[in-house]
Amino acid sequence: MTSRRVPPPLMDAVLVVAALLDVWVNVTPAEPFRLGFALAAAFALALRRRVPLLVFLITLPAVALNDAIFAGLAALYTLASLSRRRTLLVLCALAFTLCDMTSLPSPEFDLTKTATLITLGYTAATAAAPVFLGQLVQTRRDLSLRLAEISEARDHERLLTTQTVLARERAQLAREMHDVVSHQVSLIAVRAGALQVGTRDPEVRDAASTIRRLSVQTLDELRHMVSVLRASGGRLAELTPQPSLADLQRLVDGSGIEAELHTDLPPGGTPPHPRTEPGGNGTGPGPADGTEDPDGLPPTVQRAIYRTVQEALTNVRKHAPGATATVRVRRDGGAVRVTVTNTAPTRPALPLPSAHYGLVGLRQRAELLGGTFDSGPTADGGYELRLELPAQGHR
Repeated sequence: MTSRRVPPPLMDAVLVVAALLDVWVNVTPAEPFRLGFALAAAFALALRRRVPLLVFLITLPAVALNDAIFAGLAALYTLASLSRRRTLLVLCALAFTLCDMTSLPSPEFDLTKTATLITLGYTAATAAAPVFLGQLVQTRRDLSLRLAEISEARDHERLLTTQTVLARERAQLAREMHDVVSHQVSLIAVRAGALQVGTRDPEVRDAASTIRRLSVQTLDELRHMVSVLRASGGRLAELTPQPSLADLQRLVDGSGIEAELHTDLPPGGTPPHPRTEPGGNGTGPGPADGTEDPDGLPPTVQRAIYRTVQEALTNVRKHAPGATATVRVRRDGGAVRVTVTNTAPTRPALPLPSAHYGLVGLRQRAELLGGTFDSGPTADGGYELRLELPAQGHR
């Protein structure tokens, strides 16, 4: 719950009005000399935050000549709440006490009389009250600032602790990936290479070559991912070069299944441009001046298309053995539509571990880019994934 503080200008105005009421009650218009000092003290409160000591000195003549002491008390309180010089505050309290004593109806100032001592004690207590109150407010303000600093320091310490725990977990995960996954994939690559050299069957040799190539590629990506996990806290590690539409054909060719790619987009994700460089062969897409075509797809869109096709082909390979796949990527106005359709499987699927997060991740990626993702079985027993993204990315 936050406290509502009165705006400083409003508080100053209230104090000025209160001081004027005090003048109206205690000073008569028949005494213009005293009235002038009293009014000056009242209106000087408007500057109490800027020059508190000067305002207090202006109020002293009014305290000495009149019974209107509200302006002096308010000025003394302001000075005590803003100043850290204790000696100055004691002197100001004594000055207020002496000035207030001179304004008594009796001009006698005899310290041997009991009444005078009682009046002096009462006046000194009246002067000490705003000083103590101002110092209390100043201490409370300092304590609030110190508590805010302590809270900020604790939040920073908590953040550092969280980062330390995260770095430890990332390092442990990196070790597990390197020791377990890397060993298994390396063994697959070695066995595939031995099979490729030792067999005479062309189909087996091609399959072994594909397995070895994919294993080596997986090792490279895994090695870079391990370095990313280990690079915690310090420098930011760059991820592996992100895929684009230029890698889409290679992805389809190396999927390990019979798949076809049909697209009306060039490898760079930019529609063909009617102009070509002078003297060229007329096949290079893009403007003649070599600048980037404004109709090109953003890297995030290209990456989303690549990951969607990659996940779809992986699912076909895992869950629909013997099926063929067709990948279609086309641009329709301001949107890019991707469909990956596979036929019904011809062999029973092998039980492979799966976390069932692939399609969920694709749907989340599409929603972040302002697109849609849908998937479901087809009438002939196959399966189809449909992705639609805005051509210029999410805005």
